[in-house]
Amino acid sequence: MANPRLTIAIDGYSACGKSTLARALAKRLGYSYIDTGAMYRAVTLYLQREGVDIGDQEAISDAMDGLRIAFRPSDNHVLLNGEDVEREIRGLAVSKMVSPVAALSAVRRAMVDQQRKMGAAGGVILDGRDIGTVVFPDADLKLFVVADLDTRVDRRLRELVAAGREVRREDVAANLEERDYIDSHRADSPLRQAEDAILLDNTHLDLNQLVERGVELVEDLRKDPE
Repeated sequence: MANPRLTIAIDGYSACGKSTLARALAKRLGYSYIDTGAMYRAVTLYLQREGVDIGDQEAISDAMDGLRIAFRPSDNHVLLNGEDVEREIRGLAVSKMVSPVAALSAVRRAMVDQQRKMGAAGGVILDGRDIGTVVFPDADLKLFVVADLDTRVDRRLRELVAAGREVRREDVAANLEERDYIDSHRADSPLRQAEDAILLDNTHLDLNQLVERGVELVEDLRKDPE
């Protein structure tokens, strides 16, 4: 009997390694990977470009009708209305605003609807803040990834420097702390660990160790689906 096409939900705070795990695990399993955080970043970029006031609920709702978000199959780059915006959405200007934008109910409704359609057929890994609690509460496997703040700051700083961006460590730390607070305290779909999610502490794990642990959990699930 062929292995079932599972739906895997990975949640966690910013820069905890959840996207790295999701991407690598999807490649290992031959699954599709949906970076939901990148979708919210693309929305943030769109609103910034259009000059939309995030306090104007009607303008936000109207704006949701004017954007299309997709992932390019060859490299999983985010396409905003057909434009590759992968580099631009990773900058600090977007990072500073993505949590407030992601907290907007109109934005969340639009993105959750898209995410559910993208993952409806299974054989997919999604990572974000509310995948296991809101988007796919019945996911076959739920993981909640954590890492201590210093480790997360170091990782995000390396990513930004590698991308050619000049940033200060204190700015990165402040941004992560602010995002942690907003993500976990927002009224609509706050970040929290689902009751049936498995906790993975990624503070002292390298990528290979993290991926192997993910593969083990998938194999355990396949052996004992109940």
